Order: sequence, then C-alpha cells, then structure tokens
Amino acid sequence: MDILFTPENLLSLVTLTFMEIVLGIDNLVFLSIISGKLPKEQQPLARRIGLGLALGMRLILLAFASWLVSLKDPVFHIAHYGFSWRDIILLLGGVFLIYKATTEIHDKLEGVEGDSNPSKAASFTQIIIQIVLLDIVFSFDSILTAVGLVDHLSIMIIAVLISMLVMLIFVNSISDFIERHPSLKMLALSFLILIGVTLIGEGMPEELHLHVPKGYVYFTMFFSFALELLNMRMRRASAKPVNLRDAISEKDSEDKLTS
Repeated sequence: MDILFTPENLLSLVTLTFMEIVLGIDNLVFLSIISGKLPKEQQPLARRIGLGLALGMRLILLAFASWLVSLKDPVFHIAHYGFSWRDIILLLGGVFLIYKATTEIHDKLEGVEGDSNPSKAASFTQIIIQIVLLDIVFSFDSILTAVGLVDHLSIMIIAVLISMLVMLIFVNSISDFIERHPSLKMLALSFLILIGVTLIGEGMPEELHLHVPKGYVYFTMFFSFALELLNMRMRRASAKPVNLRDAISEKDSEDKLTS
C-alpha cells in the first residue's frame, strides 16, 4: 500500500478518478432515460442494478487488462481494412446508442410514451438487458482510459470504485431532474446521439479512424446544458408577469360582471 501514497501515484489516482467520473456521465444519462420507461417504483432498483453491473463489468475488465489491450489486434479484414474486437464493440455500441436515442426522440415528438401503451411497455428484464449492453461499451472505453493513464492495478480499482460511488449517490437526483424537464430530456438524448457518433468514429479501422478528443465532446455537452439551464430560468422569469397580468385581467372581468 505504501506505493499508493507517493505524490505521483496520488496525482494519478485523482486524475483517473476525475476522468472516470466524466466518462461515467454518458452512462448516467443513458441509465436515467432508459430507466424512465419503467413504472416509478421500479426505477431506483433498475438504476442500482445498472450501476452495480457497470461496476462489476469494470472490475472484471480490469482483471484482464492485458488481454483487453490485445483486443486492438485485427481479427478480420474488409477491403484491406482490419477490424479488431475493440472496433467491433465500439461500432456496435455506437449504432445501438444512436438507435435507442433516435427512437426515444421519435416517441417524444410523436407524443407516444412507452409506458402509456401496455402492448409497448418495456419490461424490467428488457430494460436491464439494454443497460447491460451499454455498460459493456461504456466500461470498455473507461478501462482503456484507465490502462492508458495508470500503471498500477490497485490505483485503477480505487479510482473505479470512487467514481461508481459518486455516480450511485447522484444517479437518482440526475434522473429525477431530467424527468421533470422535457427539454433537458431531449437535450440528453441528443447528447447520446453525439456520443454514439463518436463511438462509431473511434471504432473505425486505423486507416479510417476518426478521433474526436473527448474534451471537445464534453465541453459541447456542458455548454449546451448550461445554456438550457439559462433558458429554463428565463422562461420561468418571463412566465411570472404574464400570469400576474392574467390574474389581474380575470379579477377585473369578475368585478365588471358582479357590478
């Protein structure tokens, strides 16, 4: 344990923990939206199971970190372009994420809520399966980042545990906040499409590889989120005088009728 408390390793722990929390944001957004398809009383359980599975997935992948790195070797070729298992996982994850976000946006625009139609209502098992599939993709990306930043397995495990604890604390608050504000829910779905496109770009063969620095992606998400919060505050502020004028107008109308 003494090796953990050197200044260099403590800095690595703080940096990796921060990176794991940032990388977990997209996991939380997806978890919040997909669990919202369930009845209210089942949503907290689905979120806890989803995060528990994500933690287990990350720890398992950490145990096979050296094998994970070897997944970058091509397993087959298409027109001289080699595809590794890493590429396949990221490509499939990106396509699945875009598909789920697009169908959710379509439902919201068409006014069709999944849980309002019994024939289309998602079951608890279906939701958990979808969460597991995305946990695999997000965990893969998270652990590759950890392996690239830190050399000691113990530091990776501690950083992952701390980041998952933070996510567990805030997941219900984030989910409830998104659920209460439809415009934020639509923005979150747009974020998922952006992340899906990024995953597809990262999963392309090396010759076609499209690397988008994650800092750009998360800055765009943060900026859009901050702007939407300002819009929400402006809408609330502008609604109060209107409601007050309406109340005065109604009062004047009642006074005229009574007189």
